[in-house]
Amino acid sequence: MAVREYEPNAVLSTKEFNVVGTRPVRHDGADKVTGRALYGADFAAAGLLHGKVLRSPHAHAVIKSIDTSKAEALDGVHAVVTAADYPDSGGDNAAKCMRDNLMASDKALYQGHAIAAVAAINAHVAEEAITLIEVEYDALPAVLTAPDAMKDGAPLLHETLRTDDLGETGDKTTNVAYHLRQKLGDTQGGFAAADVVIEREFNTKTVHQGYIEPHNSTALWNNDGRLQIAAPRARSQSTTRWRKRWTFPCRRSRSLRWKSAANSVARSRLTWTRRRRCCRRGPGDP
Repeated sequence: MAVREYEPNAVLSTKEFNVVGTRPVRHDGADKVTGRALYGADFAAAGLLHGKVLRSPHAHAVIKSIDTSKAEALDGVHAVVTAADYPDSGGDNAAKCMRDNLMASDKALYQGHAIAAVAAINAHVAEEAITLIEVEYDALPAVLTAPDAMKDGAPLLHETLRTDDLGETGDKTTNVAYHLRQKLGDTQGGFAAADVVIEREFNTKTVHQGYIEPHNSTALWNNDGRLQIAAPRARSQSTTRWRKRWTFPCRRSRSLRWKSAANSVARSRLTWTRRRRCCRRGPGDP
């Protein structure tokens, strides 16, 4: 059997680039293909609590009551949280929508909406605890497509939502949050000048990129007030914004991004060094 010699990919360009068309060395490649790479879910420490989330089985339902007493009484459960434990939004509808997206308060807005969460000594106890949480629902009509949700008379998710129609607030409640318009060129003129105009309507399923590791995070709140967060992200800006939102002093909190296998060791060290330099140092800080 003849062995075909390797042929590099053809680059249809007369200009040489520093990155495009090259084959840089992947320093993390060997660890990934041999199974030695460490991901966020591989992080472990003594005494960690494991969390599980109870989610709504309904696409649209009023939450009439939540009874967590049995879950709280289960041996090994350290905490049970619902939307009732969150700060009040103070009548701010936008803040309520953001808060309810984390954990449903009065209504479940989609199947899988988080209703309650449990922290326990291990994953098995946490899973058992969420089965002990009793939730009484009043199922409501649901719509499954965006066009159906936009129709007049469609079931409303948010009774206070009014459409922002090109900068003007609508006079009735709706499921449409915004109406924006982006215009470029003469579309009608282009259709008029075209030899053939074909109109079709296509429906596709939701598409999302595939990840090489699951979503997960680990938080360690030490006795000295430092909060450490291990998260498998290629960048740590989101963790930084979360820390600022909760107003942790920079010198008193440290966000640790777990060295993901998706990044080289050198890049992880560089990011950590930069973040340490930008923090104010206080008495006793390293």
